[in-house]
Amino acid sequence: MPIKDKSFYRAGTLKRIRRTDAQLEQLDAQIIAVLREDHPQSVRHVFYRMTDPRLSEPVEKSDKGYRHVQDRCVKLRRAGRVPYNWFADLSRRGYFVSTFADASDFVNRMAGLYRADLWQHADTRCEVWAESRSIASVLLNDCKELAVDLFPCGGFSSLSFIHEAAESINNSGDDRPLQVLYIGDYDAAGVLIDVSLQRELREHLRPDIELRFERIGINAGQIEQYDLPTKPRKESDKRSLHIDFSVEAESMPAKILRRILRDKVEALLPENALAVAKVAEQSERAHLAYMASMHLPPFYDEDEEVCHGE
Repeated sequence: MPIKDKSFYRAGTLKRIRRTDAQLEQLDAQIIAVLREDHPQSVRHVFYRMTDPRLSEPVEKSDKGYRHVQDRCVKLRRAGRVPYNWFADLSRRGYFVSTFADASDFVNRMAGLYRADLWQHADTRCEVWAESRSIASVLLNDCKELAVDLFPCGGFSSLSFIHEAAESINNSGDDRPLQVLYIGDYDAAGVLIDVSLQRELREHLRPDIELRFERIGINAGQIEQYDLPTKPRKESDKRSLHIDFSVEAESMPAKILRRILRDKVEALLPENALAVAKVAEQSERAHLAYMASMHLPPFYDEDEEVCHGE
């Protein structure tokens, strides 16, 4: 039997460079510092911050670099060095059924959910659409505070998803103009997603509802203004040939992204609307909590001649 040529079984000449313990500790310190400064953030946001060449221990702008940062973020959470809620993730959500001990328990727990209508005196309504759940996850708390609906597209949205959103607007009984603020990637596909979204929304909205649509990120001016990292466009992608490179929305630091969003949304609200609403909410919640604490006497149902509540 012929002897096999062992040259076919030689180990590769490329060696995988592993970080030392000291280098890993420095990378971990950088991740912790970024999250302590601003949270919640998505892992992808943290990854882009770690690609800054000015850092003592930067990572490469590649899938391998992303996986490495992702792995360190997992280890930091499991070691208790970073709180789990410093990371934002809308990609997986549970579905729950709420139950209550009694009516008082219901009122008491619902009191904390009471929100005053920030937009009742505004000239427009507002919605925020994001290309990815990763982006939506870092905007969620601000959208909740500002009482604007948030829709993560997940790329090109399904027709059913857009139709459902439009029907909700159509049936709201509100005829004010609708302002849509959009955030997505700046690449060959990304610059088409918001165009498609705007077209489909207009298709399904009632003709008498004015649609105002604005891409507030990422745009060409922001790439230069914030020195956002770029990647070469895929040569195989023949869409949007005027786009020379790609920039992911997550490359914009989360703090700046949220500030841009808040500035745009608050400009649509009446002056001091948020402050006034918060005062009203405190008063109404206190009233609801007081109602829940009362022990109401039994009431008598004359039709059924039954005494309830005993």
